[in-house]
Amino acid sequence: MLLNSNLRLWKTHPAAWAAWRSLLLRLNPPAAGLCPGPGSRDMSDGLSSVSEERPPHTPVMLKEVLHYLDIQPAQVVLDMTFGGGGHTKAILNTFPEVTVLALDRDPTAISLAQQLAKEHFGRVKPLLGRFSELDALLCDMNIKPGSVDAVLLDAGCSSMQMDQAERGFSLSKDGPLDMRMDGDRYPDMPCAADVVNTLDQQALASILTAYGEERHARKIASAIVEARRVNPITRTQQLASVVAGAFPASIMYARKDRLHRPAHVATKTFQALRIFVNDELNELHAGLCAARSALKPGGRLCVITFHSLEDRLVKRFLQGHDLSNLDQYHFSQNKQGSRKDKLLDNNRECNKSAHWFPVQRKVVTPEKDAVRENPRGRSAKLRIALRQ
Repeated sequence: MLLNSNLRLWKTHPAAWAAWRSLLLRLNPPAAGLCPGPGSRDMSDGLSSVSEERPPHTPVMLKEVLHYLDIQPAQVVLDMTFGGGGHTKAILNTFPEVTVLALDRDPTAISLAQQLAKEHFGRVKPLLGRFSELDALLCDMNIKPGSVDAVLLDAGCSSMQMDQAERGFSLSKDGPLDMRMDGDRYPDMPCAADVVNTLDQQALASILTAYGEERHARKIASAIVEARRVNPITRTQQLASVVAGAFPASIMYARKDRLHRPAHVATKTFQALRIFVNDELNELHAGLCAARSALKPGGRLCVITFHSLEDRLVKRFLQGHDLSNLDQYHFSQNKQGSRKDKLLDNNRECNKSAHWFPVQRKVVTPEKDAVRENPRGRSAKLRIALRQ
């Protein structure tokens, strides 16, 4: 089964892991699931809607990325999250004769990369796959370890995925409750609707706590279980309404984002489900390991994260912590303030890595003007390191 890699992290939450095994059994064959099946969405139609209806993709922290990658002519750059192609296009247009290896797990993104490859003949190499598949993909292209000059990893959900209602990522757009970044590549892969309609209350609460850092996880999980007894929860705005119904109307938008704008009370629930469905933390760790293997000595790694769980994982990886057993680490903010963690993070000897030298010791954040122009990048954090 495709999701066996989740085992290490899910050991931290036994209820979620036990329920997930049960879920996989119930959804075999995949026809029993609640997700749209293979062929339910025409990728070419999706590509057309992205290219014709959406405004141009705005890459996050573009100026900072181009500066810190320090790309030289004729180098090989690995863009591990091609998405809408904003960073790759800027690299191609700014640095002559550079070759970009464009990785993405989303077939729609790879379709865009293939179009770009036609426009820049020989300079773009599309790679369809997850971070955990990168080593094999590079091997298939006869790209040896230690031969890449620079790597960019822009974690999380792309704007393109958020903007397409049929992908099920956005609570502000009604669509099927899907959230699979791989699209229809793996029909056996459970989607968000399978999770909310199958896992028990304790497992749901564990997921919301671990991956959404949701303080009201039990209350929301209880509301989901009660609602699905009446009707299955299969739409994004249906789930958003269920979560909102667990709270008084006065606090539905009481939460604020980093721009002090009202944030829907279901935002953290959607984040948690997306991370869980796509195994994002294990995939991020696999991607960091793959980047370490691919880079030349002296090569640069730029990692952009969008929430604290990702950023803490990246920070500890670059500091040299052994994350091979992720269940031993607590990336939740509630655990961050423990005396043991503070001693580890403040101990300079512990923070020395045999593989990485920090180019910037402090995290880089977007400029205020950039956030005003592209509010989706408001929570972005950029970490840069040199491969030793």
